[in-house]
Amino acid sequence: MPPPDHLPGTAYGCHTVVMPFSATTDRVVSKPRGRAPSPKGTYLSRASRGGQLPATPFTTPAASSASSVLAVAVPTPLRRLFDYRPCATPPPNGWRPGLRVQVPFGRREVIGIVVECRTHSEFPLADLKPVSAWLDSDPLPDDWLWLCRFAARYYQHSLGDTLHQSLPVLLRQGRPLEARTRERWQLTARGRGASRDDLGRARRQAELLELLQQHPRGLAVNVITAQGFGRAQLDGLLEKGLAEASSEPLIAAPTPAANQLLSEPSLPLKREQAEALAAMHEGLDRFHPCLLHGVTGSGKTEVYLQLIEAVVARGRQALVLVPEIGLTPQTLQRFRKRFRVPVVALHSGLSDGERLDAWLAAASGRAPIVIGTRSAVFTPLASPGAIIVDEEHDGSLKQQDGLRYHARDLAVARAHRDAIPLVLGSATPSLETLAQARSGRYRHLRLMNRASRHAPARMELIDLRGRPRRGGLVPPVTEAIRATLAAGHQVLVFINRRGFAPTLACHACGWMAECDHCDARLTLHRQPHHLACHHCDHKQALPDACPTCGSADLRPLGAGTERTEETLAELFPEVPVHRIDRDSTRRKDALENMLGEVRRGEPCLLVGTQMLAKGHHLPHVTLVVVVNADAGLYASDFRALEQNAQLLVQVAGRAGRAEHPGRVLVQTLHSDDPQLRQLADNGYDALAEQLLAERRAAGLPPYRFMALARFESPREADATALASGAGQALREWLAGSLEVHCLGPVPAPMERRQNRYHVQLMLSGAQRSKLHEASAWLVAWLEASRDARRVRWSLDIDPQTLS
Repeated sequence: MPPPDHLPGTAYGCHTVVMPFSATTDRVVSKPRGRAPSPKGTYLSRASRGGQLPATPFTTPAASSASSVLAVAVPTPLRRLFDYRPCATPPPNGWRPGLRVQVPFGRREVIGIVVECRTHSEFPLADLKPVSAWLDSDPLPDDWLWLCRFAARYYQHSLGDTLHQSLPVLLRQGRPLEARTRERWQLTARGRGASRDDLGRARRQAELLELLQQHPRGLAVNVITAQGFGRAQLDGLLEKGLAEASSEPLIAAPTPAANQLLSEPSLPLKREQAEALAAMHEGLDRFHPCLLHGVTGSGKTEVYLQLIEAVVARGRQALVLVPEIGLTPQTLQRFRKRFRVPVVALHSGLSDGERLDAWLAAASGRAPIVIGTRSAVFTPLASPGAIIVDEEHDGSLKQQDGLRYHARDLAVARAHRDAIPLVLGSATPSLETLAQARSGRYRHLRLMNRASRHAPARMELIDLRGRPRRGGLVPPVTEAIRATLAAGHQVLVFINRRGFAPTLACHACGWMAECDHCDARLTLHRQPHHLACHHCDHKQALPDACPTCGSADLRPLGAGTERTEETLAELFPEVPVHRIDRDSTRRKDALENMLGEVRRGEPCLLVGTQMLAKGHHLPHVTLVVVVNADAGLYASDFRALEQNAQLLVQVAGRAGRAEHPGRVLVQTLHSDDPQLRQLADNGYDALAEQLLAERRAAGLPPYRFMALARFESPREADATALASGAGQALREWLAGSLEVHCLGPVPAPMERRQNRYHVQLMLSGAQRSKLHEASAWLVAWLEASRDARRVRWSLDIDPQTLS
């Protein structure tokens, strides 16, 4: 194994499993002040400035039959465990880490999780409150508990809150660790030998008997009732001893033999795909991280499917992470169409019962294939075999509040711990992942050719300067749209702004509608008419006149999806226009219904935001128009160019994916910008190499590691004072060390949001271990500071945005 600082990883340079702090305790990073909001149990306290975790992953402490103290994690922001005495009646299998318990906490009873079973406490045993009740006879899965402990340590977050947030809602509420069940009916030995004549005049019972004889493994009750049979026929066979009922989990389809896994044959692979799959097969029994770097439409999903086939044939499970909930249905459909084994989904669109069923099916091994969004990385697997992260560059894989984890990076740690292959797929890999591939820590597998016979469409830059625009479109682009529709093809118009216009302005005095709660302008919407802030969700009616000068000449500035949709409907009244953004797809199945209409192949126009840029296969789209390529290219965040170049390439990849070649028109006010020109002429890979060289020279990720301390308060002075004090104290503690730098405080890019002022402190270091040590000290200082009570603060390890 390579040294700890060189383990593969992604977040800001090296996805890694190296952790600060002791391998045997999750106790407090710092000495708490007094006895904090003292629950009836007693907290643990142990000061620590960190330490390096050994390269070998730690294991959960063993059970103790003689435990007199239970260290319990409760759902609280406090970064510590709490000591309790066991209750009088122990669980059947004894006290073990991972058991859910009900404990008194302050004036409440809460659900906690036993993390350690010990024989002593720092406090007298008589002062400890007992556990009220245990909820499980067996502990929660060990791999889940390991990953939660890892995430809490790495992201400097409360272990109790981490465990709480990564559990299905029903388990947080104390629901038994049991999946929902259904009846399954099968014939008895007597029933298998019975004939229709044995039932005499009971014609319907005879028909049901024949149906069950055709299915030796039995049928679920809902399948039987769908055939027109009722409870009377089932009870009749039961009374005669011909049939019997049993219960089974809702997700309980039998796993077929290895040679019968597929319900439809695999597609033939091209040479590049076959070589990539063969390389993945080499690492089926070890940690084997691969970057599957394939242009859009190159057949990455087919490689995933055939890798999963090999994994499931070995009796193992595969976990597939996708970036957006909108991509989950189409991915599920394709996987369920291919495999005969249960394929379960885990995402926020499921009901609480559905989510628990899927979670338990994965934990028990009844679900060989699990597909989900970022939170699915915490799904326990009975027999892990491979982890796949599709669109690994996508920002939605990073949680932006609470536990600020990155699902891609936790997938790396998890694959390393389980010694299984990891596949990171993208047409536009993040610079962190590219740096890992260039260093040789990841195997770099390339798919440079599309599955179709046409090469990826090249970008054509359309200069907006000095040209009239209608709905954001210039005449040459409008004519290209007209020609494409006349040829019987479809057009995708990409504009990453919801609403009708970015703002409303007074033509007389220049006033612009601004949010009262944020440093942002209000967006004009027309469906229905109102002004809205897309940062705090504040809404207000349109003014009758300018509040500054009283003029009634108020005009929309710029174009959003609604305005572009309206313009296209006027220009091409005979062609349907489908707008796809967050506003138009709020209803359940709205997105799938619209995409279903589009896939019928009739000429139409699609107007959408980045919801359309990721993963969708639109075979009849041959022209993509980007209304404004400049919107995100020149932001203050050093990642802006990388992220927007990825977005442009992804949306351009929707064109020409079938039998007709594609064309991409990119409107810009900066057609002579060298980096935009580099992207258009030479593609994302060339731009990424240039950006990596710039990052190395500037000392930015992936060549240094970062943490961002965020402070927010209704009073600007309070946030600034705390951030200044924390920064000064940290710099004194570092004592001029060159290993970690502390920059700031500075106002956030949007200083006022939701009536709160935001200030930031940035930490950077050449070694992750040193950065974590400084971060741990800062957390300890903040927890001990009286001023921190008046300010909301958080620490973001490996931030993906500075906003």
